[in-house]
Amino acid sequence: MGDPHRVGVIGLGVISRQYLDTLAHHPAVRIAAVADLDSDRAAAAAAELPGAEVTSAERLIGSPDLQTVLNLTIPAAHAEISLAAIAAGRNIYGEKPLAVTFPEGRSIVDRAAAAGVRVGCAPDTVLGTGTQTARAAIDDGLIGRPLSASAVMVTPGHERWHPHPDFYYAPGGGPLLDMGPYYLSALVHLLGPVRAVVGAAGRLRAERIIGSGPRLGESVPVQVQTHVTGALEHTNGAISTITTSFDGVTTTAAPIEVQGETGTLAVPDPNYFDGEVRCFPLGGDGWRVLPPRAGYAGAGRGIGLIDLVTAGDGRLPRAGGEMALHVLEIMTALLRSADEGRRIELSTAVRRPAPVPLTRLAEWTARDAAL
Repeated sequence: MGDPHRVGVIGLGVISRQYLDTLAHHPAVRIAAVADLDSDRAAAAAAELPGAEVTSAERLIGSPDLQTVLNLTIPAAHAEISLAAIAAGRNIYGEKPLAVTFPEGRSIVDRAAAAGVRVGCAPDTVLGTGTQTARAAIDDGLIGRPLSASAVMVTPGHERWHPHPDFYYAPGGGPLLDMGPYYLSALVHLLGPVRAVVGAAGRLRAERIIGSGPRLGESVPVQVQTHVTGALEHTNGAISTITTSFDGVTTTAAPIEVQGETGTLAVPDPNYFDGEVRCFPLGGDGWRVLPPRAGYAGAGRGIGLIDLVTAGDGRLPRAGGEMALHVLEIMTALLRSADEGRRIELSTAVRRPAPVPLTRLAEWTARDAAL
């Protein structure tokens, strides 16, 4: 077994816990350094990571001992940190979205290609058994030719539970850029890339009240659209719709549903790795549950980074930069369409990532340890 791939983490907020739980115990990688604006938070994380150094973002990016930077900063800082890491010759894997604007995202992907380094980006939840089992069913013709799909996410807003929700309502936030990557990445895995979009959007309130933590009761200004819906034209002819909202309470709609000529699939929430995939066949008398047949079973956030650093034999990373850029363009085009009142054709095209064979936790841990 070779030496583990050395990773440095920048940003140790709420989401970092899930990444550390996955990466700290995987033999293919080792977290060698951490950095955060809150030095106490960085020290607390390092205390759970044997041998990890607490440092600044600048020193971490410049360290010749690191191969990949895991960028878990707020969306507004994604491009700055990623571009700095690329300039230093590091691979980059980041939280979604890839960047706040499409030109920034395009710059990240183009500069990485020129520098010969890899780019990966969340979400990697779509590599779990939920989305991947649904994809396998579609690819095997279980529902015939896919015609349409719907994706729905409705919540009353993250300020109810997040102690510092400001960035959710600043540029780069909002329900589409925050939660849309899960649903749009799943739709691309299931139906393929998108060629054009039409969007509509609105904003319920001009401020939000923090509902927990030390800032309980504090007001946060809303600078983004908080209810976004749109239609997506896929290159294979299918048409899907998406609704993302921080303005509603809940919904009875399936997170994702795919309609085909000979059946309908109910797909689990792509914010999670696993979940029940159900099929209602033409002429059937009810839904039936499909057993897991594809995807990383028992995975956690960070498996996309492992997939990135262990990709070989010419295989592109499944949670790679081109995919993240395509999803970013879909989202920014939907917002532009809503603002301008017109259909927008996309400039990016992406291949559907390679499917994930059904791989149990112990299997992919042992396999990657041998690389």
